[in-house]
Amino acid sequence: MSEKPDPNKSVQLDGQLLRALAHPMRNRIVGLLRVHGPQTATTLAGRLGVNTGATSYHLRQLAEAGLVEEDASRGNARDRWWKAAHQGTEYNAGELLQDEPELALGFLHSVAQTYAENMFRAIDGWQTLDDEWREATYLSDYALHLTAAELQALTGELEAVLAKYRSDLTKPVPEGAAMVSVQLQAFRHELG
Repeated sequence: MSEKPDPNKSVQLDGQLLRALAHPMRNRIVGLLRVHGPQTATTLAGRLGVNTGATSYHLRQLAEAGLVEEDASRGNARDRWWKAAHQGTEYNAGELLQDEPELALGFLHSVAQTYAENMFRAIDGWQTLDDEWREATYLSDYALHLTAAELQALTGELEAVLAKYRSDLTKPVPEGAAMVSVQLQAFRHELG
């Protein structure tokens, strides 16, 4: 990563945290809390299409690992509100694959599945966007001949560009703006 992670905004994923995220629903819960802000187990259950007991259980597991925390500024004796403890997750895929191969593959598959679902939702809603947002939306891929060093340089340059536009998602959305997702995947393409 070209930009040094802010410890208050990101968490470095290690084997222990990887085990906490081993269940795909936990990864989705953390993502929902990061994007939509604090929520109750009931709200999360509705978004995920599962029962409240399941989300409550997974929230407790995530809290034990330090990935989510109770939002004491909300709720009452009956409703517990939860929020993400960090706004981002940093990880070294190579190290995780070496140290915890099965867990790492499960986690990375879960991340890829989430990215694919995000893209399908965006495509499904594309025709209902107003013209300005429809014209601004972008979907493309590029096939390049690069060395591993060149690929690393390219991703570093792309991250530097994105860093210029990064904002604090916990703050109100500025007028005229909307949350935008930029997904980058750069990998060696295996012909099959």
